[in-house]
Amino acid sequence: MTSRLLSHAADIELEVPPGLGILTVPGLHGSGPEHWQSRWERRFPDWQRVEQRDWSRPSLHLWAERVGDAVARVRRVAPRGAVLVAHSFGCLATLRQAANDPDGIAGAVLVAPADPDKFGVAPLLPTFRLPFPTLLAASRNDPWMAQRTAFTWGTLWGSELHDAGSLGHINADSGLGRWPEGLGLLGTLLQRIDARGAGRAHDKHGTAWEAGLEVIPTVPYI
Repeated sequence: MTSRLLSHAADIELEVPPGLGILTVPGLHGSGPEHWQSRWERRFPDWQRVEQRDWSRPSLHLWAERVGDAVARVRRVAPRGAVLVAHSFGCLATLRQAANDPDGIAGAVLVAPADPDKFGVAPLLPTFRLPFPTLLAASRNDPWMAQRTAFTWGTLWGSELHDAGSLGHINADSGLGRWPEGLGLLGTLLQRIDARGAGRAHDKHGTAWEAGLEVIPTVPYI
């Protein structure tokens, strides 16, 4: 499946490899209509969103369960698994589900993760390399978590780290529109998953996806 996103900056082509599905994971209070996640969903209507029962209650356990349910739903139509595009507390829910059961998660883009210490959930998050590829984008002036802290966590998870510049919490208030740079990050992840044959969370031998992949400490893309 090939999709296109038109923006003032560029005409970006996004190719989703066969057998993969895209799942967005919003943060606290959900993503409103001007948020880049919502804009992407309108542009690509076959993508699905994780819907929380209570967007105002950041219960990591309950949110992670909903991520797991959505991943299972995507797998029914995308046998290679779901690629998660998470923002803020949605990143923490994604990571918690990955620690509980990574099966069905093919990869994840983690954008502006919320600081787990602010929610008292740091002990519930993984502190090891995840068995699927991840990209983490963090802003230099994010009020929800310092970039250095985000990169410290991302290094533990084996994420490729990207400096988003000074974009605040990388949300609707950041004035990003459709955020084509973020879509470019997703495209990079999809290419990596496809090239490495890492559509499933991990292979039958449990081989780590990241063999031979060097973590990039800070790669500005804006």
